[in-house]
Amino acid sequence: MFTQVKWVDAPARALMSLIFILSGVGKIGAVVATQGYMEAYGVAGVLLWPAAALEIGGGVMLLIGLKTRPLSIVLAGWCLLTAFIFHTKFSDPIQMIMFLKNMTMAGGFLALANSGAPGFSVDGFLASRKLTDAHDERTFSPRA
Repeated sequence: MFTQVKWVDAPARALMSLIFILSGVGKIGAVVATQGYMEAYGVAGVLLWPAAALEIGGGVMLLIGLKTRPLSIVLAGWCLLTAFIFHTKFSDPIQMIMFLKNMTMAGGFLALANSGAPGFSVDGFLASRKLTDAHDERTFSPRA
């Protein structure tokens, strides 16, 4: 059973990373419009660049499973922050859905921060190497 569960995180991470990668690329593809949207909510337009970097970089890191646990905390915070800045007009059903989507994603990231990326990921590969290296040191080290 653990073998099957171990690999579930890879497609989950791929699906979760899509919105960040596409959103970051979209920001770069529509700089003026995105800056105008941000400024309408009181956010400095110049923050588009670090936002796009976080979304693209974080999305790629999530996709490959690199530093998944700390990254998940950051992305959960990002989802909460953007929900409370951009999606609080609850009289608009679309904004309510966007707010709840961000809350749901934050919850998923907190769960991912707990479990990490044990399956097909850079984190999983590095963890297996550490275990192998530790085992090799115990097995093959000369005894004094």
